[in-house]
Amino acid sequence: MIKVTVDGIDVFIKRGSTVLQACEAVGVEIPRFCYHERLSVAGNCRMCLVEIEKTPKPVASCAMPTMDGMKIFTSTPLVKKAREAVLEFLLLNHPLDCPICDQGGECDLQDQAMLFGSDRSRFYETKRGVEDKNCGPLIKTIMTRCIHCTRCVRFATEIAGVEELGTTGRGRETEIGTYVEKTFKSELSGNIIDLCPVGALTSKPYAFMTRPWELRTTNSIDISDGVGSNIRVDSRGTEILRVLPRFNESINEEWISDKTRFSYDGLRLQRIESPYIRKHGQLIPVSWADAFETITSKLIKSLNNTKVKPRILGLVSESIDLESAWVLKRWFTLLGTNFDLSTNNKSKISCDISSNYLQNTSIEAIEEADLCLLIGVDPRYEASLLNVRLRKRYLEGGFTVASVGSPLNLTFPCSQLGLGEDTLIRISEGYHPFSKELAKAEKPIIIIGSTLFNLKNDSNMIYELLTLLRQNIPNLINNDSNWNGINFLNLEANSVGIFNLGISEEIFNKDYAIIFLLAADLAKIPINTDSFIIYQGSHGDISANFADVILPGATFVEKPSIFTNIEGQSQISNKVIDPPGLAREDWKVLTELVRYFLRNYIYNSKLGFSQKKQIRTLNRNEVMLGVDKMTSIIPFLCKTNLSVNHEKHEFLDLKINKIKLNLDKKLPFRKSIHDFYITNNITRASVVMSKCSSIYNNRDNFL
Repeated sequence: MIKVTVDGIDVFIKRGSTVLQACEAVGVEIPRFCYHERLSVAGNCRMCLVEIEKTPKPVASCAMPTMDGMKIFTSTPLVKKAREAVLEFLLLNHPLDCPICDQGGECDLQDQAMLFGSDRSRFYETKRGVEDKNCGPLIKTIMTRCIHCTRCVRFATEIAGVEELGTTGRGRETEIGTYVEKTFKSELSGNIIDLCPVGALTSKPYAFMTRPWELRTTNSIDISDGVGSNIRVDSRGTEILRVLPRFNESINEEWISDKTRFSYDGLRLQRIESPYIRKHGQLIPVSWADAFETITSKLIKSLNNTKVKPRILGLVSESIDLESAWVLKRWFTLLGTNFDLSTNNKSKISCDISSNYLQNTSIEAIEEADLCLLIGVDPRYEASLLNVRLRKRYLEGGFTVASVGSPLNLTFPCSQLGLGEDTLIRISEGYHPFSKELAKAEKPIIIIGSTLFNLKNDSNMIYELLTLLRQNIPNLINNDSNWNGINFLNLEANSVGIFNLGISEEIFNKDYAIIFLLAADLAKIPINTDSFIIYQGSHGDISANFADVILPGATFVEKPSIFTNIEGQSQISNKVIDPPGLAREDWKVLTELVRYFLRNYIYNSKLGFSQKKQIRTLNRNEVMLGVDKMTSIIPFLCKTNLSVNHEKHEFLDLKINKIKLNLDKKLPFRKSIHDFYITNNITRASVVMSKCSSIYNNRDNFL
């Protein structure tokens, strides 16, 4: 620690800190355009000038390191005059676009011109013009407004790992753009909109929609992947107009993916707004009572069949909220053994202990690792913010990344070790050259993709190979340092929450009389065409086309719900707007359906709760449908802060000789996502995501 003085105030800071950081430590705000805490120092804008004792002229505080005993002055007449001059230069060629600029009202240049600028201009020449760049369907550019802070260039190079943006020309002819004329392709490209301090880079879908003071802001959680990024949803009236990132150091820092940012238009398109019943091959809108009557009568007719006890299947989407999945599970538990409940993805993940499906190394702790092995996973497109952490760790140095599976196009170097099971077996048994590096690593991590646990693969073999790795590599799980390096990357927003409920059962090819789909995709499950299908969800998606009864549900922005991310951290998404039409929250629909079923046909009784908070806070003595409450099944939900409960369990205690090796199986571990922009019902309904998929996946991004 060293001692410096800022405007007469003494402060102790770390050696190597900059003058700007020293000023912020005492609460003095230094204006800046080019400086950003998560990007390298550029020193372009010169707005952060301060005066230092015994220096002949003002210095850029963002690039000046501190020294012991340094005296800094931030409000002297020289500093004020220097900042005023810098702003005058920046405004020489900046157009007066504030009335028509989407950045108006939240523009750094506007704010700093008011605080530090002059009240008049001495410039009467013609302003220069710069041709706008076509960066694709997401980013709108008006490059005449650009002040050359290079934040976008540094973000693309350092964070996104896509070196496509840069500067060309010198002096007055300097421009920022792509080196060759093409779109800016990155799964994180929308973050440069937030970084731009002026209106040079704005959102195309948000263009000319509203002003920031007209918006109502609600904090929520992203459900486009399993990371659980913290987001801010801005709405006006009954319409969502934009989604922005919310700071969370342990999960997404201050970034979000393009899918999170721009797929919000899918929340209002192709919506189911009333119940439907199929009559004579056509879906007809009906009332809630008619829909419940049709379902319950069909269900009772099947249950009263004395000849053959029919099987009834419930499929739960892994992106559904925790409360709705729990209500369906409790109902099926009550009805008996002929009711099968499973996830949407035909997964054979073991739910016995939480470490069998968790990201046991927290997202933030990835920065401590020194080696990473990817098995059947593509973190760049399956969990973009997890990939950002891996790249951040790579840039620090001393980090090795290797992959087993299909070839990857990551944003950092990655060694391709092999394609499938035979390579993984050799690594586990110590016969592969990479085994030595894995054994020498102090804090290694292994990330396993969810596709390894589908019905085509032997999931027991995967767990047994991981057990063998744990036995041969002591640092992989080290209880002394509280390190668990075996991680499972689930794709959906609430996969871990669904597994916590114990819903992960293998589905066989059975003749089901009734199939209940809770926002699930029927296309992945082989079924009997004579089955009576009930679909409950928010969008008229693939499965709705086959349904006999459709029940309208709410999206995650239309209900307060719990979602559990890949590392087991439970977070609440808040309600932003009301559901359209007759659509209601999924847990309410299920509750009323069960209540109607019980009251009119079986027990003539009620379910026992009418408010959603009672699902979470039932007394321990109370019983719902003959089972304990949800919070007794998932204890960490009782915590007020909904923090993660990291349990350090061991895997299966099996002997090596019990492993069944299938060396004839040479198929590679396949990727889980083939189209980053279209992965769920919301993105499938989004026009913006469809445009991105068409442009980027067809490889026609060259103009």
